[in-house]
Amino acid sequence: MTNEQYYELIKPYEDVSRVMLTKLEILNHSIYNRDNGKPIHHIQNRIKMKKSIEDKLERLEMTDSVMNAKDHLMDIAGIRVICFFPEEIYDLVDCLKRQADLIVIKEKDYIKTPKQSGYRSFHIVFGVPIHCLDAMEYFPVEIQFRTLSMDFWASMEHRICYKKEYDNKDEVSREMQQYAMALELIESRFAARLHEER
Repeated sequence: MTNEQYYELIKPYEDVSRVMLTKLEILNHSIYNRDNGKPIHHIQNRIKMKKSIEDKLERLEMTDSVMNAKDHLMDIAGIRVICFFPEEIYDLVDCLKRQADLIVIKEKDYIKTPKQSGYRSFHIVFGVPIHCLDAMEYFPVEIQFRTLSMDFWASMEHRICYKKEYDNKDEVSREMQQYAMALELIESRFAARLHEER
C-alpha cells in the first residue's frame, strides 16, 4: 500500500470517527440530568496507522491492499470511551443502538464475561453511513467502552506484560487477575455509594 493509497483509504474513516464523536458528545450532555453528572469521563480516538494496517493484514495472512483493509479490518477507526460505571456504558450502548442510521456489525461484552487475563471492556463495531454525491456506504468504527478502573487495569497490564516474557508467567497472570478483581470490587462499592446518595 502506498502512502497515497493509505491517505485515500482513511478519509471516510476520519469522517466516521467525527460522526461518532459528535453522537457521543451529544449523548454525554443529554442522557443524564445535571444532578447525576455526565456519564463520560473522557474519549480517545485514533485512525490506524499505515504500518499497523499492514502488520495486521500480514498477521491475517493477507496482502496489504486497500481492498483487503476495507473488507477485513473493522478497527481502522477506533474510539475509546471512558465512563465512571458499567451501568453508564450499557446506557450509552443502548442509546446508540436505537439510532436508526447506525447498524451493529458485531459486539463483545468483556464486562459480563471478562477475558481470562482479567481484561474487562465492552467492544462494539457500528456501521456508520457516509454519503458522497449520489452514493452511500457504511464504514465501520470500533468503540471500546471502559470504566476508569477497567482502563487503568488495561493500561497497566499493557505496560507490564506487552511483548515481555516472564519466567514466572503463571504467577504474573494470577497477580493481574487479582488486581482486576480488586478494582472491580472497588468500582462496585463506589457505585453502591453513589446509589445511596440518590
